[in-house]
Amino acid sequence: MIAFANAVEVLRMANLTSRRELYTWTVAHVEGRQTPASNGLVLAGAAELAALDRCDMVFVCGGVEVQKAISDTVVADLRRRDGLGQTLGGLCTGTHALAVAGVLDGYRCAVHWENLTALRESYPHVDFAQEVFVIDRRRITASGGVAPLHMMLHLVRLHHGHKLALAISEQFIVDRLRDQSDQQKLPQPEFVGPGYEHLVEAVELMAANVEEPLPLSEIAEAAGISLRQLERLFHRYYQVTPAQHYLSLRLRRARELLSHTSAPIMQITVACGFQTASHFCKAYRALFGHSPSEHRRQGGGQGAVHVGKGRSRTPAERGGLIELGERREAPVPAPVPMPMPMPMPMPMIPLADMARGAAMYAWA
Repeated sequence: MIAFANAVEVLRMANLTSRRELYTWTVAHVEGRQTPASNGLVLAGAAELAALDRCDMVFVCGGVEVQKAISDTVVADLRRRDGLGQTLGGLCTGTHALAVAGVLDGYRCAVHWENLTALRESYPHVDFAQEVFVIDRRRITASGGVAPLHMMLHLVRLHHGHKLALAISEQFIVDRLRDQSDQQKLPQPEFVGPGYEHLVEAVELMAANVEEPLPLSEIAEAAGISLRQLERLFHRYYQVTPAQHYLSLRLRRARELLSHTSAPIMQITVACGFQTASHFCKAYRALFGHSPSEHRRQGGGQGAVHVGKGRSRTPAERGGLIELGERREAPVPAPVPMPMPMPMPMPMIPLADMARGAAMYAWA
C-alpha cells in the first residue's frame, strides 16, 4: 500500500496545489476481484480493465510474492497495451510483471532491491538497475516504498515545472527531490562508528562478487584496511566473521533464486559461488534448517516465473485476457542467525495509476 499511496497522492496534490485538473487516474481490477492489500485495506470502486485503454500511462503495482499473481491474463493484457503504444510502468515488484510479459526487453528499469538478483538471473535481456526509479523511453519504474513519490514528483517537474514539484514536496514535508541518479541503499548495520565506510565497501564488494567469491585479503585491501581490521569491524557491527557473513550472503541469495526463479538447483549452486552441490546443500541446511530441494517442496519456489529468459514475443503472441491471483500472505521465514537486520518485505497491494489519465492494475 505504501508504493500505491505514494504514487497517487502526488497526483492528487498536483491538482490541489495548482487548482487545476492536471491529472486523472483510474484504479482497475480483473473480473470483479477486489482482494485486500496485505494491511487489510480494499480500494472501493475499481474499474474494469477496459477503462485503462483511454489512459496515457498504465502502472502495475505489486508487493510480496508478486509472481503468484502474474497470470497469463495479466501477461497478455500488458503485451496488448504495449502494442497500443501506451507507456507502461511498475511500482515496487510490479516491474516483475512487465518482465514476464517481455515488454521490458532492451529497457533499463528499477525494482525493489530484494528482487534484483532473481530477476537479473531470469531475464537477462532486461537491464535491472539499482536506481530508486528509472525512466527509459516508454517505461517508467520505481523500486518501492517511497520511491514512487519521488518518481511522480520527477514526472510533475517534467510536465509542469520545478516550482509545482517543489510546492508538492513542501506539502508532504519531503526535504529534497530525488532524481534518476539516486541509488537504492542496501540495509546497513545501525549505530556504526568510525570505520563504517570501510565496512560498507567490503559488504558491497561481497554482494557484487557472489558467483566468484573474492579472497578476504583482497576485499580488505580494496577497502583500504588490513584483514585484521576487517575482522574487527565485522565482529563489532555484525557479530560474525567476514567469512561467515560472506557465506550467509551467498546462501540468502540462493534462497532468493530458489523462491523467485525455476532455475535448477545445480545452476543456483554455481550462481552463488559453490563448487559442489553437496557443499551448497550442507551449508544451506546449516543456515536455514532444511535443504534447497525441501525449500521448493514446502512451497518456497511455487509460482516461480520462468518465461523463456525474458525473450521477445512475436506479434501473434501480443494479445489476450487477464486475471490476478488470490492474495497470499508472505511465508514466515525459518529463524536463522542474521548477520545484519533485514527490513520487512513490501506488502502485496492493489494498484493505481497516473499522469494525464493514467491507471494501474489492482494487484491481489
